[in-house]
Amino acid sequence: MISIGAHFTPQESRGLSIDMLNHISIGTSSLSAAKAFYDATLSVLGYRCLSEDSGALGYGSKVVEFWVLKSEKPVPDEAASGLHICFTAPTTEGVDRFHAAGLRHGGRDHGKPGPRPDYGPDYYAAFLKDPDGYRVEAYCCTIS
Repeated sequence: MISIGAHFTPQESRGLSIDMLNHISIGTSSLSAAKAFYDATLSVLGYRCLSEDSGALGYGSKVVEFWVLKSEKPVPDEAASGLHICFTAPTTEGVDRFHAAGLRHGGRDHGKPGPRPDYGPDYYAAFLKDPDGYRVEAYCCTIS
């Protein structure tokens, strides 16, 4: 069995320094629709828009780690691409609120909140498609 992601308890993850990725960027056909969606979904996870101009939004908790850029050709909504983005949630309630906020702000359900035993015994997640069709996930480890 392949382990999906790093499964750390909240206590273990506080001391980690994860340096593999500095940031990720995605394109959007509508910056205003993306802003409504990501402001709502990411704020319940403890992230916020730290940078905004006419062509880009930058999200994070202390520094920008997730960019949303105005684009003429965002990546098509293509299940076979394998592309998805997973955001860390502090609690299972955060995962639930992420999913509910996304549905209220232009997202589409792609997997209701709940345990994902196929991913691991302590994996709790919810999946959405954002207004452009990107698959986004909120994940929380249920080990305390």
